[in-house]
This record gives sequence, C-alpha cells and structure tokens, in this order.
Amino acid sequence: MQYHKWCKEYNTDILYLNIAGNDIIVLDTSKVAADLLETRSSLYSGRPYFTMITDLMGCDWHIGALTYGTRWRNHRRVMHHSFHSTAVKQFRPYIIKATRNFLKRLLDDPDPLNIIHHIRHMAGDTILSIAYGLEIQQENDPHLKRSEAVVHALTTAAVPGAFLVDALPILRYVPAWFPGASFQQKAREWREAIRQTLEIPYAEAKKETESGKHTISMVSASLQKIEEGTKDDAFTEEIIRNTAGSLFTAGSDTTVSAIASCILGLLEYPEVLKKAQAQIDTVVKPGQLPDLEDEPSLPYITAIVNETLRWRDVAPIAIPHLLTAEDEYRGYRLPAGAIIVPNVWAMLHDETVYPDPFTFNPDRFISPETGQVDLTRTRDPAHACWGFGRRVCPGRYMAFSAVWLAIASLITVFDIEKAKEKVKIVGEDGIEREEERTVELTHEYISSIAV
Repeated sequence: MQYHKWCKEYNTDILYLNIAGNDIIVLDTSKVAADLLETRSSLYSGRPYFTMITDLMGCDWHIGALTYGTRWRNHRRVMHHSFHSTAVKQFRPYIIKATRNFLKRLLDDPDPLNIIHHIRHMAGDTILSIAYGLEIQQENDPHLKRSEAVVHALTTAAVPGAFLVDALPILRYVPAWFPGASFQQKAREWREAIRQTLEIPYAEAKKETESGKHTISMVSASLQKIEEGTKDDAFTEEIIRNTAGSLFTAGSDTTVSAIASCILGLLEYPEVLKKAQAQIDTVVKPGQLPDLEDEPSLPYITAIVNETLRWRDVAPIAIPHLLTAEDEYRGYRLPAGAIIVPNVWAMLHDETVYPDPFTFNPDRFISPETGQVDLTRTRDPAHACWGFGRRVCPGRYMAFSAVWLAIASLITVFDIEKAKEKVKIVGEDGIEREEERTVELTHEYISSIAV
C-alpha cells in the first residue's frame, strides 16, 4: 500500500526507486502493466537474480526463479502440456475427491481454529495427486509438511531487500559463524528442505510409473512421452522433476489464501452467502453436491470467486520481473537490469475500474440483463492476480477450478457465521449475567461453520 500512497502523492502510476543500488520500478495501474509486461513482454519477462534463493538455497531449478530463455521455455512447455485449458480437465477427479474429503474433515472436526489446517490439507491433497499421482496421508503428511516449509522459505526470500546478500552477492562467501551472517544458517536449513521436496515425491512417482501401478499425473504423462520417443527436447527427466517440484511448491498457497479470503468475505457480507445458496438450490438437486460441470449454471459462484481474487488478492505484490534491455516509456528512460514490481493490490483496488473497491460485491461481475458473468462490464481480475505477459501462471485454470469447487461446496453444505462469545455483564441491579455477542472480525478471524 505504501507504493500506492507514493504514486498518489506524486500523481503517477509508474514509480522509480533506488534501493541499495538496485533500480526498482513500481507499476501501479493495469494500464502501465499491460503496456510494458504484455505489449513489450520480450523485454520484461526476465527474473531478478536472487543470490539467496539461487545460490545459497539451491533453488535454481524452480520455474518461478528461472531467467527468461531456452531453459525457462522448456520448463514452461512441459507445464503447458498438462495444464492448458483443455488438458487440465483430466485432473478434475482429483479436485473433486480432495474437495469431498475436505467437507468430511470439516464435518468430523468443525473446530474453527482448524479450518485453515483443513484447507491446507485439501490443497496439498489436490496438488500432490495432480503433480505426482500420490495419495496424501490423513495427518502429518511428510510431503505436505516439506512443501509448506519451502513455500514459507521462498516467499520470505523473494521479497526484494529481504536479505543483504542479494544486494551484495560477495556476502555469500561469509561463514555462518560470522556476526550478521545468520542468513547462512537459514539458507542451509531451507536448502535441505528444498532438496527433499524436489527429489522425494518425484522418485516415488517415477517408481510407481515404472511399475505400471501409477494413476494419471503430470509426472506420469510426461514420462510417458519420453517412453514414446518424443522428439521434443523439453521432455527430460530433469525438467519433468523440476516442473513437478515447481507446481507442488507454488500451487497450493494460492488455493489456501483464496478460500480463506472467501470465507472472510462471506462472514462480513452474509447477504452474499444467502444469494449464493439460493442459486445453488435452484441448480443442484437436494442431497447432491455441486460439480465442476455445474459452473455455467452457477454464475454467482463464479462471480464470488472472481470477487475473492480481486478483494483480497493472493499476492499483493507480484513476483518481480526484470527489464533485460533499456526501454523508454512516456518519456521516461527505464534502465536495463531494473527490477519491475507490479503492484497488484493497487490494480485490483483501482476505484476507476472497480467502484467501491473495498466492498465484497460479486454483483459487479454479473450482467443485470442476463444474470451471467460479464467480464466486459467489469475487468476480469485475472489480468493481475495470475501474473503478467509470458510469466502468467501456467496452472491458473486448475487453481481456479479448485477454488471454485471448494467455495461452491462450502456454500452448499454449510452456513458460515461469525462466531459467538459469552461475556459477563454487570447489570444496573449489580447482578452479573452472561450474554452472547458476535465476535468482531479481525485479520486473525475466527468463524463458526454450521451444517
């Protein structure tokens, strides 16, 4: 939000900063992001080099960290093979199964404090099945625990300026015992978690594939192409392993954040929940659950998902891009090597595009004439929340389907209400009584879910 405040103060939508000798350019509106990251994507598709992530943490294989070029394109091609808009439908049974298991876990353990845990388990179940064809353990799954540790490590280290070693790469040679070099110990711990997350599930999936006992997954489908003698040099075991690891460590966090944000929106705006339940009642037969095939018939659920992605965007600041050659824009000289920071939060809360942007209002995406989702009426938040240009998230279709089904299923099965708490009140007569009050929502909200 500070970037946006500075842009407002200086009446600009493109902001230049110099931090520790690094040129940083903040893009504050969808217009400037489209002009640069989309129209001029050949110049703006690079990634900054993070010494901490690449050299010290050993994450030079992750598709999100790869610099733009042949190696990145090969990884992207393997990912696209399994996750383009048509191919992703083959994984719908995994999404459905994980969602049904999620509902059962909520019924068995409705403790509000465990809701996020259940959402994480569902997201991990989905990604582990799709990437590797592996079954998740009901509790304390080792693959999931390692993946969550890696996600935390990468999101921490990817913030520009988080570690001085990124600005002064020579510091990577400083020993861990040296004062101020605690980053070395962190890197060592994270490096081992990253190695295990990359290698262990892939080895298990490869073994299953070779034994013929595998189910369809990104790994099994890609290894099958090698066995069939594909001439596409992108399909090597190393790239397949790297791509699966990238999916596993990046795919679940979006789902978790989106579903949690949607629950918060439904708690704050109960009229949205009631309207969604009314539409579901007209489409889904009693005693049945919504299916992904129902999406065209449930436009209000789709609008809720779109509004969730806009209202509480998963990544307020997108992963930085790198300008690979000097450029000029609106009379500004943009230096080669500049780090480009898309301010997604500002784009998705632009009042000129989304009136009353801080209100959770799915109807902004619904045509009053047809009752259907109309993304020509209000701009699709996908233009910002899934990344930009050639770096757009390759798993966006799968992620949207997973979030859509989870939200539709929650709304079908449960009422979602603010939690109640009992407080002691001393009346005018001096007698102490207990009174039930609604808990006010904070960032660390607690909700109750009732069947």
